[in-house]
Amino acid sequence: MEGVVQRRGADGRIPVRTLDRGASSSAAAAEPTGYLGGPYDTSLLVKYEHHVARHIWFGEERGPKKELKVAVHGLKLTSRVPLALPPQMESWVSRSGLASLQRTSLNKIDTNLVSAFVERWHLETSSFHKPFGEMSITLDDVACLPHLPIRGIFWSPQDATEELAVELAVDYLGVSQGQAQSHVRSCRGSYYKLEWLYDIFVHHRAASSWAYATRAYLLMLVGSTIFADKTFTLVEARYLLLFRDLDGCSGYSWGAATLVTLYRYLGDASMYSCKQLGGYPTLLQCWIHEYFPTVGKRGENWNPAGNCGLPRAMRWSYRQGVLKVDNLRPILDELTPTDDLKKDFRNTHNTYRNTSPKSSDDKPTSEGEGDLVGGGQTLRSGTAVSF
Repeated sequence: MEGVVQRRGADGRIPVRTLDRGASSSAAAAEPTGYLGGPYDTSLLVKYEHHVARHIWFGEERGPKKELKVAVHGLKLTSRVPLALPPQMESWVSRSGLASLQRTSLNKIDTNLVSAFVERWHLETSSFHKPFGEMSITLDDVACLPHLPIRGIFWSPQDATEELAVELAVDYLGVSQGQAQSHVRSCRGSYYKLEWLYDIFVHHRAASSWAYATRAYLLMLVGSTIFADKTFTLVEARYLLLFRDLDGCSGYSWGAATLVTLYRYLGDASMYSCKQLGGYPTLLQCWIHEYFPTVGKRGENWNPAGNCGLPRAMRWSYRQGVLKVDNLRPILDELTPTDDLKKDFRNTHNTYRNTSPKSSDDKPTSEGEGDLVGGGQTLRSGTAVSF
């Protein structure tokens, strides 16, 4: 049988330590090693020393505000996305595989709810550690919630220098050399401001320069959603490389890129020294609403039974949460894998996933079937929870 040793930390939370089934009584009585309230075997979670959970155990919070500052552009994006794009642009946007991002973002994010989950994320396993096991956002979730393609080419753009950022802006956004140089210098790096991209989009749309307008629009769109930066106002210039060929960008696995980016930011935010979360927080919060219906407050826009063709993320709307991080921690400590968990959501996965763009050989890009490797992360496409 498994032996369970429970200790209460400075914040009142109870960690669980399990001993191997074959552990001897002498091993059970041995002096524990590792971290109080954390892993006793330090060979896997090698960065736990810097993890926020370790500091919380000893009563050390991130700062006066325990919740993270989260990159969310929902309200601004709503004002910037037109009700209808010109037909010349609509064709490219629809084929890109990114059109759903125009309507799926939450206007606001429950930062307390998201922060409480981030405290349980571990970058070594790319998963949330729950009392009943590990759980993670998967490629299936990305296909179902924001309707992003999970098949296709996985390509991480090269890092861009300031010189390259200027060159890309001139060649693919249709701005002058002087404008590009001045703007990149003001960003203090190889970035573009989202507001600047919106102005370029408006200018070229009025001038009927459809290719320039579409690139500026798509870069603004991904910079406000799946590639949102922790600066909250900038997008990396290297992502413009993805839109050089507007007819070819539909071949990318945008869902995989979304997940890799979110995993990376979750790993950063799980560290005690980090106080911001980038990536696409709408994906994380909608995932929480789907899989943990009893945690946090959620507004529901429509019943999914009659709207199976829409992105599942559009089902949810923001509602002001009343629970703070302190209140949510013990709730997450007591979670159990009930029969309702994932049951309703699981049946909807194949609706969109089977229509995603496919790669030429239609095979997984890693050795494990259903897995995709990119950016140092292994993305699970089907299994969401392990015990």
